[in-house]
Amino acid sequence: MITAETRPTLAAKARLRWDRQASRYLLLYPERGLVLNPTAADVVQLCTGEHTVSAIVERLTQKYVTEPAEKVERDVLTLLERLANRGLIHGTDD
Repeated sequence: MITAETRPTLAAKARLRWDRQASRYLLLYPERGLVLNPTAADVVQLCTGEHTVSAIVERLTQKYVTEPAEKVERDVLTLLERLANRGLIHGTDD
């Protein structure tokens, strides 16, 4: 389960790539891929194991100041749970 204290990392089988021709981020994994919107790409880029979910939410809240922190947190947790369910994100809690 992903919580605010989880430090998410991208699974070894997953790669975040910028598609220059389509001008979009793709999260690639064996024989598949997901098109990410810019906000989701921001989240995945921060999944290095260095940042907690809370820290990721704080950065996104600063970047997208029009959204309340509670909504950003819900959206980030939902995205990370979906990616974790696909085996694309792993997390450790301190």
